[in-house]
Amino acid sequence: MKWIIMILQIGLLTGIYMIGTFISDFFHLPVPGSIVGLVLLFILLQLKVVKLSWVELGGSFLLAELLLFFVPAVVGLVDYGEMMKTYGLKIIIVVSISTLIVMFITGVVAEYISKRKERSI
Repeated sequence: MKWIIMILQIGLLTGIYMIGTFISDFFHLPVPGSIVGLVLLFILLQLKVVKLSWVELGGSFLLAELLLFFVPAVVGLVDYGEMMKTYGLKIIIVVSISTLIVMFITGVVAEYISKRKERSI
C-alpha cells in the first residue's frame, strides 16, 4: 500500500512539473518549466490546496534517490572528452568557487535569519 501511495504522490509532483513546463512554454517565460512548477507547488502548499502529506512520501523518496538523477549527466561527459581535456580544470575551478560562494551566502543568510528569530522571541 505504501508503494501505491508513493507512486501516486510522485505522479502528482510530475503533474505539477508538467503544468509548470506548459506555463513556461505557453507564456514564453525565460524561466525553466521545472522552476515554474516548483513555485507553483510552493504556492499550492502555502494556500493549502495541496497538503504536505499528499506529496511528502513521494518527495522524500525522490530526494533520497537524488544521486541517481545525476548519473546520466556525468556519463554524458564521456561525449565531451576533448573539451574536458582542454577546459576541465577551468570548469572544476569555476564550479568549486561558485559552490563555495553559495555555501558562504547560505551560511550568512541562515545566521541572519537565526539571529532575527532570536530577537523576536
